[in-house]
Amino acid sequence: MGQAKLVIMLVVSVVIVVSILSDSSCKAGEIKGKSHRQYKIAFTSIRDGNFEIYVMNADGSGQKNLTNNPHIDKEPHWSPDGKKIVFWSNRDGKPEIYIMNANGSEQKRLTNSPSWNTDPQWSPDGTRILFQSDKGARSRDSRDTEIYIMNADGTAQKNLTNNPASDYDAQWSHDGTKIAFQSDRDGQQEIYVMNPDGTGPKNLTNNIDPDIGPRWSSDDKKIAFASTRNGRADIYIMNADGNEQRRLSDGSVQINVDSQWSPDDKKITFVSGDSYRDVAICIINADGSEQNYLTDAFDTGHARWSPDGRKIAFLSYRPRIKYVPNNKTRTEIYVSNPDGTEKKQLTDTGSDWNPVWSPVPLPTKEP
Repeated sequence: MGQAKLVIMLVVSVVIVVSILSDSSCKAGEIKGKSHRQYKIAFTSIRDGNFEIYVMNADGSGQKNLTNNPHIDKEPHWSPDGKKIVFWSNRDGKPEIYIMNANGSEQKRLTNSPSWNTDPQWSPDGTRILFQSDKGARSRDSRDTEIYIMNADGTAQKNLTNNPASDYDAQWSHDGTKIAFQSDRDGQQEIYVMNPDGTGPKNLTNNIDPDIGPRWSSDDKKIAFASTRNGRADIYIMNADGNEQRRLSDGSVQINVDSQWSPDDKKITFVSGDSYRDVAICIINADGSEQNYLTDAFDTGHARWSPDGRKIAFLSYRPRIKYVPNNKTRTEIYVSNPDGTEKKQLTDTGSDWNPVWSPVPLPTKEP
């Protein structure tokens, strides 16, 4: 009787295990058949004969033209929730700021002026958008660019900088309480910071050499930037209040620009080389140690970290070829691990630029 019960128990156990495995297999098939989520990459391409905004999955699959019109569409930026993309387009005559859903639907113009409006940047909470405009220019030939802010629906547009200098490259702090930007209002390009309403502008760098390209660390405690104060363009770092400015890059080449923090603030990527026609991507620890090349020479940069810090997307001329003027070189988008391994080419049209990661994983199929 005891043996019979044991046999029955074993049979029941086997049936239960098989049932569980079959159910799991079925569910896996159901999940596979539905959309799953991963980071996406928006980018600019001229594969269709003009500048368009495309999107693709992080592995290069699912490439789709979002804008699909005969005019210029550039500089895509994802909303913090990944549901919208803001960009600029000249489809109505001059560059204006537009917004669309992440799948390309419901494209809508947000600005409407005879001026150039470009470089849109979402606020961290997704309610407002910064952009650059020359609508405040004092003359036709003036370099008087201003930084504006507006609600995400295009209302309440306001000039934040409002002075005869050139103010641009505005960058929100991650907590949304400050805006860093560069300006020549004191006679030389300097890094400034201001409140989101334009008050309290402060010169952080304050030296006689150009300082450009402010980039906030993820915790907003530091700002990386490029400066020529050492006789060549190098990457520097400072506290958010401008104190403790120090050089990070080793100064061995003429050009070090376009600094980008890793999501954990431990590393910084930048473009490095002796000329803008022959540069590569470098990576360095945030304390200035262990500077290494991530890519070979003539990789043109625009390195951007994935939000989880596991991949870096970048723009590259590959295979290496001679520089050709007028944008006639082949440009492709690649990804690699942060240590430079597992490089993978994502595009193959010879005409793709400036990858931008979605801030959150998104469905890889339409619902």
